[in-house]
Amino acid sequence: MARRETVETSLPGAVRESIAASLAAVDAELARRYPGDPGTRQPVHTVYVPGDLVTADTVRDWGDQALAALDAHAPDAAALAAILNIPDHVAGPVYARMRAKLEREPVEDLRIDFEDGYGTRPDAEEDAAAARAASLVAAACATGTAPPYVGIRMKCLEAAVRDRGIRTLDIFLTGLMEAGGLPAGLMLTLPKVTYPEQVRAMVRLCEEFERARGLTAGRIGFEIQIETTQAILGPDGRATVARMIDAADGRATGLHYGTFDYSASCGVSAAHQSMDHPVADHAKAVMQVAAAGTGVRLSDGSTNVLPVGSTERVHDAWRLHHRLVRRSLARAYYQGWDMHPGHLPTRYAAVYAFYREGLEAAAARLAAYVDRTATSGSGGIADEPATAKALSGHLLRGLDCGALDGAEVERLTGLSRAGLDALAGRPVTTT
Repeated sequence: MARRETVETSLPGAVRESIAASLAAVDAELARRYPGDPGTRQPVHTVYVPGDLVTADTVRDWGDQALAALDAHAPDAAALAAILNIPDHVAGPVYARMRAKLEREPVEDLRIDFEDGYGTRPDAEEDAAAARAASLVAAACATGTAPPYVGIRMKCLEAAVRDRGIRTLDIFLTGLMEAGGLPAGLMLTLPKVTYPEQVRAMVRLCEEFERARGLTAGRIGFEIQIETTQAILGPDGRATVARMIDAADGRATGLHYGTFDYSASCGVSAAHQSMDHPVADHAKAVMQVAAAGTGVRLSDGSTNVLPVGSTERVHDAWRLHHRLVRRSLARAYYQGWDMHPGHLPTRYAAVYAFYREGLEAAAARLAAYVDRTATSGSGGIADEPATAKALSGHLLRGLDCGALDGAEVERLTGLSRAGLDALAGRPVTTT
């Protein structure tokens, strides 16, 4: 055993102890505000369906319509690859996995909309629609036909619609409780937030409901929709979105960018409102920095160009949607909105190609990192732990959405799902 060398120091132990005591509050604040990624699956998209149009068959109908669009406009892998410029070596696996996804789980996150997509209705009508939404969600969860994530978008907490929004939320949550309880994948979206005080009000609503129904404190979380300029920059010049995350007191699960409301609030004309407009990039960059490390997920917006009509028009709309989704993925926005069943093929084509194109390179770097760490050799790559965490997270997201499968990832990396979880800082999956 090697003899330990004696080294000299000058600072007394009391100095270290004093510094530790002086930074204890900062340590606690860092742990509270920046817990890191929650380590759970993030859906690749959110599908919005108005509250009066949703049915027990909505999810299956969307999948069937998406498959029909493929049959009509891209009946095989070569056709889709030619339309979207997907590399030949991944076109086959992407097409096969995409069709399987549309048959098995076409929607990952369903939001029943009681805001802009629903509009203003008589109170009795919205009451009935909210109760019906709860019944449909409860039944789908009971039969195993619900998507992994499901919930509602209520009206905002501005004065004109505040009472209506609160009542719809109450009816929906109460209906779920009466039917057996809140589903694990419950998602609630609070739109058109402008001030942190509105987020605090939403927190209070969640607290009061939990107290009224005997739920564990903190059980109900919600997404904050960023679609006003005030949500990005307040009148005092500070980034409001960071204050909103703080005001949520740990309940914020996501920040969703609202393409059209935000663009309009910036004065962008309708013809130029898009996810890739400079005002959108600025807003999303602020959101991204504000959310980093907090555990709050990000979602990009949507395109309103629908893939309908002639084959030429469908292909044009598909190319646009595919490009926008790929652009979002490259910018670390791993979720977005889809407004039409025809968007599902290009959503999954873009997502699956993104993960499959990067599979071998990511796996090789991760395998080299693990080998270098285990053997203390230099290897061919000098990746650091943070990069290994990002590489593992990339592969895990691909596994979660169905772009990759566990056997091929383990073959290429030498790592099981549990090993990837550990490197990514996620809770280790044992199944």
